[in-house]
Amino acid sequence: MQANEDSPKGFVLATTAYLMWGVLPLYMKALAHIPPAEVVAHRILWSVPIAGLVLLWTRRLADLRHALRTPRMVGMAMVTAALISVNWGIYVWAIAAGQALDAALGYYINPLFSVFLGAVLLGERLSRLQLVAVALAGAAVVILTLASGRIPVVALGLTFSWGAYAFCKKSLPIGPNQGFLLEVLILTPPAITYLGWVTLSGSGLFGDGATLDVGLLLGCGAVTAVPLMIYANGAKLLRLSTIGILQYIAPTMIFLTAVLLFGEEFDPARRVAFPMIWLALVIYTGSMLRRAKRPAAG
Repeated sequence: MQANEDSPKGFVLATTAYLMWGVLPLYMKALAHIPPAEVVAHRILWSVPIAGLVLLWTRRLADLRHALRTPRMVGMAMVTAALISVNWGIYVWAIAAGQALDAALGYYINPLFSVFLGAVLLGERLSRLQLVAVALAGAAVVILTLASGRIPVVALGLTFSWGAYAFCKKSLPIGPNQGFLLEVLILTPPAITYLGWVTLSGSGLFGDGATLDVGLLLGCGAVTAVPLMIYANGAKLLRLSTIGILQYIAPTMIFLTAVLLFGEEFDPARRVAFPMIWLALVIYTGSMLRRAKRPAAG
């Protein structure tokens, strides 16, 4: 049964996961010279043994075997697998292309998009404050679009793909660790096929003698699977309101990395749009915290 109160263990686990996601751009920047599709393929491939060992250690492989024998569950997992692979692809490309600021923006917008998604698809009623927060986020996107003359594809792509993934993942009747392994197993055949093709064509970097590149590509499994599984276990021990606040750690770290380390331009449009998003998140978080306190008061 999920705890109604925050557990110190849950707080440490969730915070650790978000900190790991926060420094991930530094790792991906080191792979910027490698095609994003190849990096994503390695993220998939080397996540399988790590996720498999976790299930073996926790003795939950039977859940995975049951899932693989259930066509409906496999079909649902194919949808979530496709969405997470798109999210990974956009993220890896964004970091390599010098658009980490847009990546941070996407993950800032995501919780507000999830609220909007719940209202549109599930008929959930939004409070006035939630409506204000969503409207502010929408206005910020409009400002960025008008200022640059183009839609912020990276930010919206990350927002839509992760939001849709989280939405569909809720309907997947399997534990988070088992579900993750099922997803990467589904993605493994196309990943192997792609890596085999680039290797035969002579354009693949894996195994070409570049020791650092090989090590970094092998490590893609760890930087992908480990924080996701740490988060999945930590989230079970925390209140939803606590998770809602902690989730801003990663995009804030990505934002600071983009500006201070990668030297990306924080132009006038972003100086207007980002504070609007931050204000929207303050309003949204305050509304969420007030709702979380109501049951206790009653």
